[in-house]
Amino acid sequence: MNTASTKALTTIRLSPELMERVKRHAKREHRSFNSFVENVLDRATEPVFPKLGPDFKVSDEIRSFQGSVKFKRPSQKEIDADPKLAYLVKKFGL
Repeated sequence: MNTASTKALTTIRLSPELMERVKRHAKREHRSFNSFVENVLDRATEPVFPKLGPDFKVSDEIRSFQGSVKFKRPSQKEIDADPKLAYLVKKFGL
């Protein structure tokens, strides 16, 4: 799939100093300027899910579903429409 055609084109204004710092960071990571900025923005806006502590108790009702629920991979359209779903698919490589 050609991902370049599925990306939105945008323009941002940066101070010359910031532009040079970003270019330096991108070069250190062996990335293009665009790839570096996209990665930084992606990480900065990634959905945050609460962490469950080790003492978190799963109810017996929820436990009863164990093994009986089958996961069907959603369509790409469904994934694109739901940021949380997209995050999970990306994070777990589904």
